Amino acid sequence: MLLFAISTLSGWAEDPITAASGQLTLHYDRPAQYYEEALPIGNGNIGATIYGGSDREQIQLNNITLWTGEPERGVFAAEAYKSLPAIREALFSEDYATAERLMKEQQGHYSENYQPVGELFIDFDGAPAVSDYRRWLDIGDATAHNSYRRNGRSVTTDYFASAPDSLIVVRLQSETPLTCRLRFDSPLPITTSAADGMMTVDGYAAYHSYPNYLNNLTQKHFYDPHRGIHFRTLVRIVPANGTVSNETDGRLVLKDCTEALFLIVNVTSFNGFDKDPVKEGRDYKLLSAQRMERAVRMTYDELLARHIADYQTYFSRVDLDLGTTSPEIAALPTDRQLLRYTELGEPNPDLEELYFQYARYLLISCSRTKAVPANLQGLWNKWLLPPWSCNYTSNINLEENYWLAEVTNLSEMHMPLMDFVAALSLSGQLTAKAYYGVQRGWCLGHNTDIWAMTNPVGEHDGGIMWANWNMGGAWIATHIWEHYLYTRDRHFLASYYPYLRGAAEFCIDWLTEKDGYLMTAPSTSPENTYITPDGYRGAGFYGGSADIGMIRECLTDAIAAAQMLGCDNDLRQEMLQTVGRLLPYRIDSDGKLQEWYHDWRDHEPTHRHQSHLFGLYPGHHITLDDTPRLAQAAARTLELKGMKTTGWSAGWRVNLYARLRDTERAYSMLKKLLSYVSPDEYQGDNARRGGGTYPNLWDAHAPFQIDGNFGGCAGMAEMLLQSTPTDIHLLPCLPEAWSSGSFRGLCARGGFVVDLTWRDRRVTSLTITARADATTNVHADGMQQTVSLKAGESKILSFS
Repeated sequence: MLLFAISTLSGWAEDPITAASGQLTLHYDRPAQYYEEALPIGNGNIGATIYGGSDREQIQLNNITLWTGEPERGVFAAEAYKSLPAIREALFSEDYATAERLMKEQQGHYSENYQPVGELFIDFDGAPAVSDYRRWLDIGDATAHNSYRRNGRSVTTDYFASAPDSLIVVRLQSETPLTCRLRFDSPLPITTSAADGMMTVDGYAAYHSYPNYLNNLTQKHFYDPHRGIHFRTLVRIVPANGTVSNETDGRLVLKDCTEALFLIVNVTSFNGFDKDPVKEGRDYKLLSAQRMERAVRMTYDELLARHIADYQTYFSRVDLDLGTTSPEIAALPTDRQLLRYTELGEPNPDLEELYFQYARYLLISCSRTKAVPANLQGLWNKWLLPPWSCNYTSNINLEENYWLAEVTNLSEMHMPLMDFVAALSLSGQLTAKAYYGVQRGWCLGHNTDIWAMTNPVGEHDGGIMWANWNMGGAWIATHIWEHYLYTRDRHFLASYYPYLRGAAEFCIDWLTEKDGYLMTAPSTSPENTYITPDGYRGAGFYGGSADIGMIRECLTDAIAAAQMLGCDNDLRQEMLQTVGRLLPYRIDSDGKLQEWYHDWRDHEPTHRHQSHLFGLYPGHHITLDDTPRLAQAAARTLELKGMKTTGWSAGWRVNLYARLRDTERAYSMLKKLLSYVSPDEYQGDNARRGGGTYPNLWDAHAPFQIDGNFGGCAGMAEMLLQSTPTDIHLLPCLPEAWSSGSFRGLCARGGFVVDLTWRDRRVTSLTITARADATTNVHADGMQQTVSLKAGESKILSFS
């Protein structure tokens, strides 16, 4: 943690460090003391957070498939739907207290918890004098490093997580021989042994657990060695010289060595959301052995080259230049740059570019496992009981994780979410029938987990404001159409359309008629509450604008997909008729987009959620051009909410303001998102709390949630490029701070890739490449050009 008083800020630029620095590098002048200072690496399946200590190295390990729990078995509340008529009767009688009491009968079990694998510690002998310390993460090639002088002699350590070879590699080099001891620790039940220079750790997760926020339970994890997900971790030392010995407690000792590789493999028994991880699990012991055997046959240079080639296939597609930071500022450690950016308002376009590209790095690093998308912390988690179970929260957070995927040219990283949607659709059919009495389609509640649970959570005692929301399927299914719009992959659309159709069918049958319109009853607006004129504070009601917005978007997408595929003509007509009968948006007495059916007051007017603005972003049916009154009402909503909010919510608001083309507020919200936040455990007098960004550039909700990183990156892209299936708008929300710059490789709906350079806010160079045969209207500098291209064809446009 930074121990410097804010008053010393002006002196920092006079003492730049000599660490590796640059646009694509996070760099620091000391080891990480706290989790939110450590550097993350990952290969989409396994990952690590690296502290970079000189006397003790601490490497926190994770596997994205290591969760508590087992496949869904049956339904928690199989006849919950029977309470629906009484709930609707109470709601339509304006008896909200009775309705909310009955709504708790529609709650099921909680999600399971994402788990840490454990920590590898490397303890070095002696108490040397350490100088010239440097630590950095190069997101250009996805490698981490630290270097320092130990008693005047150089020591370096390099780290990377390889996707092609499914392991983590650590290389230690020293000018003089070193001796160190390796040990492994885990909060999970484990057994550890060592032989022939390799440590073997076997462990397992609980077969059931409860969330960290249920404070009335004395036991939250339930273990049985014959149940739950099992795992094996192998750590092998490959020394260039010196000796390796084994200790009886499972530790390894590397003695008098100047260079060595530490190869780390981890495999779990998880074999799919519907497979028992013990009876039907993967042979994780065999797989881990095979991966290690393959790795030891390769040199460090071979492993590194394979890793970089694979990673750069994705990362190098996009460049971004927003200007140049002064060399004095750029040389400062990243955490100090972030604090100066926050406290002094110092221009730092390199930091903004780094933040953008760091989100792309994180998505590549945590979203490459089939049907297992990035969770609340992406891939990285140190807690046995992580905040909010480190699960998939589908009322914003899971979806926000993927807002950047298409526009920043990482469509492949979107696919784990698509395959997860396929899994959700199966259990979601049971939930639709049991909890809501809906016979067609599927739905998803507030939370889900690796087992693709879909029921509303709460176990009959959860808060209505979050537990009873059921629009997750309608929201997440829109990602299918988005992926198609960017890629124009018709085969993909044909394969995944059934899941979009199923979400739309649930919406149709869940709607009920009142006052001549179709609406939802019961309804909630995620995590927000109202106050009625008689003073009742509630969360359950009918006709929520958020529900209607998500349903409208889902049905519109499904209609377009069915038309594109030439199928489901009868259903398409049914969807068209349903859209035409939906409750329309309304504007309340304050000029805001009305959130509740009635013009009620918000209990918390500045609430972090803005779910009823879904139609503006990520939806597309509220726009400045087509629905100006509604867009103005959305702007008024944001104005009254104010600029103070949390990490992920700030990321969402950057996108909302960008769609409104409110340049000043979009950029101000981005800077709010990039506000320095202290590590959670730091207790100094100068600690900074709230939503923003930690020293290692992770998003601070707080605590750490990765969605803000992804939402912020998407928002920056939205400020530079906006698109529809028929139009591309260039620099629609460009702040003065970015008056000159360039990007290469951003993607647009319709199937286009765009390269752009601008100076003094005007386009100077523009190239558009088509992924498929397509036509679009390009808008720039107040002019429009229509472009028709064949697949693979590029065209240079001029607006001068």
